[in-house]
Amino acid sequence: MRGVKINRREFLILTAGLAAGCRAPETAAGPKPVRQVNAGRPDDYVADGVYAKFRDRGFFVVRRGERLFALSAVCTHQNCKLIAEPDRSFYCKCHGSTFDPDGRVTRGPAKRDLPVLAMAPDDQGALVVAVPGL
Repeated sequence: MRGVKINRREFLILTAGLAAGCRAPETAAGPKPVRQVNAGRPDDYVADGVYAKFRDRGFFVVRRGERLFALSAVCTHQNCKLIAEPDRSFYCKCHGSTFDPDGRVTRGPAKRDLPVLAMAPDDQGALVVAVPGL
């Protein structure tokens, strides 16, 4: 069999395609590890609003009336950290996605809403948030 001659550009395209095809699917890695993070006591969140204290740990605590919940602080597009805006919406500076105060996508490229994370009190009354690993 004769060798096929290709130019540098074609070689790079083929190499990139091969590398992309060899990447293991995300589901093959199994479930993502979950960290349990102590978010303090419910009375730390008495006023309505977004509490960004745990943004770097992967979540926001949100109080809206009687509802208190943890919302992922990671964009569903490419895992960039979100910024909480004064109007209680969320913005991704990486690619411009925006989310409303409930975590629903209002502008892409993100297509999936932000996950609400499991949050429950522990034996001492502190709120514990289950934060999935990236």
